[in-house]
Order: sequence, then C-alpha cells, then structure tokens
Amino acid sequence: MIKQMDVNKVRNAVISNTGRKVKVRINRGRHRIDETVGVISETYPSIFLVKTQASSNMPERTMSYSYTDVLTKDVQLILCRQS
Repeated sequence: MIKQMDVNKVRNAVISNTGRKVKVRINRGRHRIDETVGVISETYPSIFLVKTQASSNMPERTMSYSYTDVLTKDVQLILCRQS
C-alpha cells in the first residue's frame, strides 16, 4: 500500500529539482521502455511536467507524470549532469 508520506517524499524530491535536466525512463509494459531527456518545468499537487527538447525529427513536447508513477517505478527520473 502506498503511504501519503512516501508520495510526499517523491513530491519534495521532484520540487527540489525543478528546472534541472533529467532522463525519463518509462516502463510501457511487455519489455517496452521509452527514454527521453527533458527539464522538469512545473510541479502541481498530483503531477509534474517535463518539457522535452526539440530535435531534428521530434518537436518540443510537454509530458505529465504523477508522483505515484515514480513511487511505483513505472517512471524513473535520472538526473543529468549540469554542464
């Protein structure tokens, strides 16, 4: 069972890294994993937004994730080095 205290820990960790570059690994099930790089742009009580960078074949996108997805490891956030 997910406890509110655990969700608050994840929320506080995401809030403290707002504006930082992250690699997002999403478990789509059946051995499908998507990876993307972006910046944590905004945080809300139940979700947070990651803005991806535009590339030659992909436009800029904003994706939303819930804190419980991070807690259940359906979504992994990996901090990138600041350069």
